[in-house]
Parts: sequence; structure tokens; C-alpha cells
Amino acid sequence: MVEHVARPRVGHIQFLNCLPIYWGLMRSGALIDVDLHKDSPDRLSAALVAGDLDIGPITLVEYLRHADDLLLLPDLAVGSDGPVLSVNIVSTRPLGELHHGRRVALGSTSRTGVLLARLLLAERYGVDPEYFRCPPDLTQMLLEADAGVLIGDVALRALHEAPGRGLTVVDLGQAWREWTGLPMVFAVWAVRRDFAAAHPGLVKGVHEAFLRSRDLCLAELDQVAEAAARWEPFDAATLATYFRALDFSLGDRQVAGLREFARRAAGAGAAPKLPSDGPAFFAG
Repeated sequence: MVEHVARPRVGHIQFLNCLPIYWGLMRSGALIDVDLHKDSPDRLSAALVAGDLDIGPITLVEYLRHADDLLLLPDLAVGSDGPVLSVNIVSTRPLGELHHGRRVALGSTSRTGVLLARLLLAERYGVDPEYFRCPPDLTQMLLEADAGVLIGDVALRALHEAPGRGLTVVDLGQAWREWTGLPMVFAVWAVRRDFAAAHPGLVKGVHEAFLRSRDLCLAELDQVAEAAARWEPFDAATLATYFRALDFSLGDRQVAGLREFARRAAGAGAAPKLPSDGPAFFAG
């Protein structure tokens, strides 16, 4: 008797930056083959770590903290090799003026973006502000702080609103590129090692479906942007520019950026060190 295997439990970040990964899944009907769970990055990361998901996106910081339990899916990530547009520090003053006593609000949905901001402020700007967490609402953040760290759709909106409000916006993807010369990886896709060992064929099928979906979307970005603009508060041109700024690959340069971030995170005591041979990948 052949054991019946339920559909893989797969995570889906409900941010615009992950739409290109999932666009083709809707087009191809591949969603029928998975049990899709939509949520915020922090909740999906926690679910994957807890074993409540089998495969899914995980913020880079949480992957580094739980790499022993996870395998990366090759050539699949969300990052940028320059401006990312949706991971920003929005400030009422230049970042070099955020000395001790100044307050920086950390959007509660961000972990990798928050750590990147803290590393950047400490190591590149030499400042040590007071940090506190709060919901990712720019107006509320700046009522209580001199600057705020935002990611995702709310950060993209802030990018367009901030100049009219006299605020400074620092794109953290661009700042990382200028600082290190490398791409920044904000999230990766991973599978639990125990699930991969038990069901390598299912994992391979999901991985290949994601890659096909991404490639289909990248070939039709203008059409995807036009469709998304019907339900998002951004016009098609803004969305097309945003999608083209994002890097959904995980090749040698991106892995080098991941390893550099991991090195700095470990140095700050924010994550364990990666093995010397780098992250472990699913080899289905």
C-alpha cells in the first residue's frame, strides 16, 4: 500500500515584493498542488521554524538562527543589488545625527531589515540611538521617534510620501551595496531538513514551480504591474520599477552577500556563525 502524502504546507508573504514568485503559480494552476499559507514575514518565519510549514520564505536573520534545521532552495530569494525601494530608514534628520538619546522606531514586521539598519548605524555612521519596536505606521513612528525602519508595502508608500514631508529616506539595499559592494539578500526560501529527507520529490516539484513562476513573471513584468495596479495603491509604472529593482536570484554574488551579512550578524551576536563552507542547499 502506497502511503498518501498530504500537499506540502507552503508559506506565502503577503507583500508586493513576493508577487513575482507567486504570479506564475496562479497562472499555471500549481497552487492546486500545495497547501498555501499567507501571512507576514515574521509569522511565516516562525511557522517554518516551528514545523507548522514544510517549505517557505524565511527572513535571512531567522534562517541564520535556525540553519541547522533548514535547507535553502537554490536560486530563489528576495534581495537587491542596489536600491531595493521597500526597505528604508525614514528620518527627520541625517543618520549621522542619531546619537545616543535619539530614538529609532523599528517596524514590527521586519527582522533582517531591522538588523541591517542597526549594523549600518553602528558600524558605518558610528551612532547608538535608543531602539524600540512599534507597528509599522510612519506617522505614529515619527510621533515617538527621530527615525523609523520600514519594510514592504508601507515602506514603498513612505518612499513616495517622505520628500513632501521634509523627511530623509535611506534605502537600505543601496546603503548595503555602497558599504560592501555586494547584493543584499533579505529573505530566502527554505525547506525543513526532515521534510526534504522524507519527500525529496515533492520539494523538487515545489522548487521547480517557484522558479517557473518567477521566470514567467519576469518575462511579463509590465503586464503583471498593470494587473497588480488594479488592487494596489500604486500605479503600474511604479510597480514595474519596483519589481525591476528586486533580485529574485541566489547565485554566487548573492551567496557572497548573504555570507557577508552572516559574518557581520555573528560579529554583533545576532546570529550563529555559518559553517566555513557556507549555507546548505537542497540538492533534490
